[in-house]
Amino acid sequence: MAKKRRESAAEGQEPPSFEQALEQLQAVVRELESGQLSLDQSLARYEQGVASLRQCYATLQTAEQRIRMLVELDENGRMVTRPFAHEASHRPADDEDEPEDEWDS
Repeated sequence: MAKKRRESAAEGQEPPSFEQALEQLQAVVRELESGQLSLDQSLARYEQGVASLRQCYATLQTAEQRIRMLVELDENGRMVTRPFAHEASHRPADDEDEPEDEWDS
């Protein structure tokens, strides 16, 4: 899988989304269960399925980490949030006021 990531990165492509990887995995399972593939084809598809499974697992682990960062409580029982590194995260400009935390009220 590391090889596939390097190849994708080298080509400027991002890894597949969770949904795409899951769809690929389901397709592999269907093909393997059909019994219509040769041994070599089955092994190749199995390897592709393992790569898709690892991608799904990595995506779920990242999501779990993000959720944990959002639901931590401090010693007073108040929700604590921490920023996480993600390209969709909004960071206000220096002159932009940050909104008040709704959990502080």
